[in-house]
Amino acid sequence: WSVADILTEDDEQDRVPLQKLKLLGESEELRGLLLNPHLRHLLLTIDQAEEKNSLMKKYMQEPLFVEFADCCLRIVEPPEKENILPK
Repeated sequence: WSVADILTEDDEQDRVPLQKLKLLGESEELRGLLLNPHLRHLLLTIDQAEEKNSLMKKYMQEPLFVEFADCCLRIVEPPEKENILPK
């Protein structure tokens, strides 16, 4: 399968460029989180689930999963620097 097979036009705005996805593999923080067997089990369960949406809603209540998701988001969408005066 390809990305085009699973993404509709509406989903296109949620697509992450490949170069940003590669940053995930380079993150020491993310690698550290993935050493946790509980997190690995959660991710494997989601990957194998038929009802991924409902399972994601459930797991978004788990602090460890939220920490993982936040870490991924910080890597692919770094927060904008606010309230910084130009030099």
